[in-house]
Amino acid sequence: METVDCIIAGAGVIGLAVARELSRRGMETIVVEAADAIGTETSSRNSEVIHAGIYYPEGSLKAELCVKGRDMLYAYAAERGVPHKRCGKLIVATLPEQVPTLKGIINKARANGVDDLVLLDATEAQAMEPSLACHAAVLSPSTGIVDSHALMLSLLGESEEHGAFLSLNTEIVSGRIEAGRFVLQTLDSSSGAGFEIAARHVVNAAGLGANRLAASLAGLSPKFVPALLYARGNYFSVSGKPAFSRLIYPVPEPGGLGVHLTLDLNGGMRFGPDVEWIETKDYTVDPRRADHFYGEIRKYWPGLADDSLSATYCGIRPKLVGPGEPAADFVIQGPEVHGVSGLVNLFGIESPGLTSSLAIAELVARKLKRTYV
Repeated sequence: METVDCIIAGAGVIGLAVARELSRRGMETIVVEAADAIGTETSSRNSEVIHAGIYYPEGSLKAELCVKGRDMLYAYAAERGVPHKRCGKLIVATLPEQVPTLKGIINKARANGVDDLVLLDATEAQAMEPSLACHAAVLSPSTGIVDSHALMLSLLGESEEHGAFLSLNTEIVSGRIEAGRFVLQTLDSSSGAGFEIAARHVVNAAGLGANRLAASLAGLSPKFVPALLYARGNYFSVSGKPAFSRLIYPVPEPGGLGVHLTLDLNGGMRFGPDVEWIETKDYTVDPRRADHFYGEIRKYWPGLADDSLSATYCGIRPKLVGPGEPAADFVIQGPEVHGVSGLVNLFGIESPGLTSSLAIAELVARKLKRTYV
């Protein structure tokens, strides 16, 4: 059996960013993806926001990689012609008692190296967005949006330019660690055939399947595989002329950032995600959840018309903690944690994973460096 340098499990934005990084460094890289296309789950079922790095605890991976990844992503998108826009966003206090929370957000952002936030009173915020209702707001000028699919196509194209290969319809069902390499049992979902592939390194960027894949690797202790929970986020849209030119976010809520307004690159308005804890993967949007959306949106946009919301899509966040618990950080495990040379596992890569993707790829490469240089 031929042994390649590296197998990357998962062709979402993280897996493709890692493939780009490793292939540029000269590693023979194969990306295997269980679906029939790239980025069919978390990478394309999100708000497509380039986050500034505001909300995350000081010293966390999310804080570090979001701020670094934001700058890398803007530069990459400009260089490679990936559609994006630095549109900015407003974080709004819709109740007087939320105004101190805005000040706390500014302080937390400053600790993370985000020093361009501006506190606005209601008059200043409404001068920028006349349809907005609020008591105060924070302007984040470095927040933006990006075409996530175009980004992934660009990452894939650049990876292939440096010799990487993509294998779709290829599910890794199990694996074992033997003689200094990884032997992975795979299943071809189009034909049902099974086959083995071997690699000196494995990067587990399988997203919602990362925990299951890690648990299937004989030779990796189960204590290094966290439990996975699903939090579905539903999105609704409004047709017609956009009422806002910037993203509008309420103050954060447990489990997420609240029902916020984001824009696509054509100016279309969409709202979400909410937080809905589920047991199994299910991408069905219940139209009845619009009742909750109307109430949340009208806190900052009272002009939202009745019966104007349409269910569009949903995504599922790979959560490592449950309802009511403090948000978990990214878990990016290299050999220094689990003791298995050549293996990097990525768990709980939710928001700001898209923003952080290029920075995460650099970190993964550093964790593998001792074994491939």
